[in-house]
Amino acid sequence: MHSDETWRARLRTDRPHSARVWNYLLGGKDHYPVDSAAGEMILQNFPQIAAIARQQRAFLKRAVRFLAAEAGIRQFLDIGTGLPTADNTHEVAQGIAPQSRVVYVDNDPIVLVHAEALLRSTPEGACAYIDADARDTGRILARAADTLDFSRPVGLIMLGIMGQLPDSDDPAGVVKRFVDALPPGSYVALSDGTDTSEGLKNAIAAYNSRSANSYHLRPPEQIESFLDGLRLVEPGLVRTAQWRPDEEALRIDPEEDHAVAAVAVKE
Repeated sequence: MHSDETWRARLRTDRPHSARVWNYLLGGKDHYPVDSAAGEMILQNFPQIAAIARQQRAFLKRAVRFLAAEAGIRQFLDIGTGLPTADNTHEVAQGIAPQSRVVYVDNDPIVLVHAEALLRSTPEGACAYIDADARDTGRILARAADTLDFSRPVGLIMLGIMGQLPDSDDPAGVVKRFVDALPPGSYVALSDGTDTSEGLKNAIAAYNSRSANSYHLRPPEQIESFLDGLRLVEPGLVRTAQWRPDEEALRIDPEEDHAVAAVAVKE
């Protein structure tokens, strides 16, 4: 357990935090005034950010549904899960295959506070939560092994998390270390914001100047390189709303979708 002083220091209610700002953009209630102010600032600079937030959440649902229903994946490692909302990874996966086992990872203390909502597993399956930074791959994999069997395929979920890491932290290397620990037949679902809009770049720069953490927009080609060595599932790396879209995804204007997504398999 963390001491109260350490907990308060990590919570940082004096500066916006990505998980809480994202919750605000999704219409949630688990945020502080500093987070809603940051969210409003981003919306004023780039109103489409709310649609991007909703699309990334919708992609999570479609990707997990594909992994569970079509690829037969029964184990999931969700890195940077964020605050619980509707259609969390375990809800989608266990709705298809009740025996699915899910491990969530995040290092935001407010996510830990709400982790109970992420742990309501079916009796046949299992859910666990790890309080850790995505860069601490060794610790995450060691803890996840208490719930997941790494001799069997795993679905690795990394939505919006590589954007939290600067190039100096070698995000491609972080993905590779996770992938290297997974057996053939495992999948990676990845999505991140792109640097394809001046409005979005200006909004993120303003956010980064006052936030407890920063977000890093990248060219689609660099994001795709995080999946080097894996085979992309059709339709490949595309704008988030265009990855196997359902009716909800088709409502967004493609020109407003400045994020890309892909699912790839380790062969």
